[in-house]
Amino acid sequence: MQEQKSAAPGENLRINGDRLWDTIHDMAKIGPGIAGGSNRQTVTDEDAEGRRLFQKWCEDAGLIMGVDQMGTMFMHREGADPDALPVYVGSHLDTQPTGGRYDGVLGVLAGLEIVRTLNDMDIKTKHPIVVTNWTNEEGTRFAPAMMASGVFAKQFTQEWAYAKTDAEGKSFGDELERIGWKGEEEVGAREMHAFLELHIEQGPILEAQGKDIGVVTHGQGLRWIECTVTGKESHTGSTPMPMRKNAGRGLAQITELVHEIAMDNAPNAVGAIGHIDVYPNSRNIIPGKVVFTIDFRSHELDRLNAMVARLEEEAPRLCEALGVEFSHEIVGQFDPPEFDKTLVQSIRDASERLGYSHMDIISGAGHDACWINRVAPTAMVMCPCVDGLSHNEAEDISKEWSTAGAEVLFHAVVEAAEIVG
Repeated sequence: MQEQKSAAPGENLRINGDRLWDTIHDMAKIGPGIAGGSNRQTVTDEDAEGRRLFQKWCEDAGLIMGVDQMGTMFMHREGADPDALPVYVGSHLDTQPTGGRYDGVLGVLAGLEIVRTLNDMDIKTKHPIVVTNWTNEEGTRFAPAMMASGVFAKQFTQEWAYAKTDAEGKSFGDELERIGWKGEEEVGAREMHAFLELHIEQGPILEAQGKDIGVVTHGQGLRWIECTVTGKESHTGSTPMPMRKNAGRGLAQITELVHEIAMDNAPNAVGAIGHIDVYPNSRNIIPGKVVFTIDFRSHELDRLNAMVARLEEEAPRLCEALGVEFSHEIVGQFDPPEFDKTLVQSIRDASERLGYSHMDIISGAGHDACWINRVAPTAMVMCPCVDGLSHNEAEDISKEWSTAGAEVLFHAVVEAAEIVG
């Protein structure tokens, strides 16, 4: 991104933190969880209801809605220059089945608060501003995560995304149409001057360091490796120990291998096994097959690839020694993004100007910004969350943290959009 020519916003430009906080908790009334959080999974009736409320708020603020064929909402505020590319700001409103109130939601509604504040102050910008709600960021109902932004950035095809099914066999495309949010706009046709996203950290670093703002310089690359260990089902009581082909032992040894690989690459990488299916999963049958997914992440591409290569070399040997077979497939991946240096510096400068403590940070989780970074200058702002807890109904932040994050985002967006007059 070319260096901004406009003057930086003055430190007196502040959002209405109380209004933002109230808006977040009004959205949480839709699709409430069972323990105080949220359950607005993508393209469900609850998602549709949340979208309608967001649409109303945006239209009340004078924004004009566009919806693409993946259901992503683009809420447009006019700029003074009709030829200037828009500055996009946003995140996602969909949640995990037992999600918190802030993951994604903060970033979308902070974008709305930016527009409301600009309206309150009668401030015009050269570039239009577009508040964005990306569809299916979570990927919990329809894998993978960040689906709509991935299609926008041409990492997935729209047909492939439409065909993805949930646990009940319902397709994403059919469900998107059923809830009435399949738009007509071609996905990825929009050009962006910049994209900025505010998100809770989803980790413990900012809170532990006592920092108000995380300035995200990179995202972690990711490899999801679906592995299958195949042995032989047999009776646990009557099969002699030396004659067993126990797929569960393969899982156990590969679990330790994954931990060892991640520890050998710490602190610049992480890894674990999350999803596990054991077959036939009976108390008195030795497992004949285990299917599980390894999640490796690092912000260094060479390191990430080397971790996968080591797994591919050592896991088959471990299994061979046990008399079981190993196979694998990479089912999810993206390379580590490096965010736009000019936008990143504008976030640092805004933090200083507004008096907020800050530190550079690497995003441990994936976000829509990670895909959009491939097609436009992109940056992220993070705020702390209590105990680093997310994807949990107990996820929590303070009003002060949300206000600080939104104000830094506000300044970075306005600097990119350039105040007129």
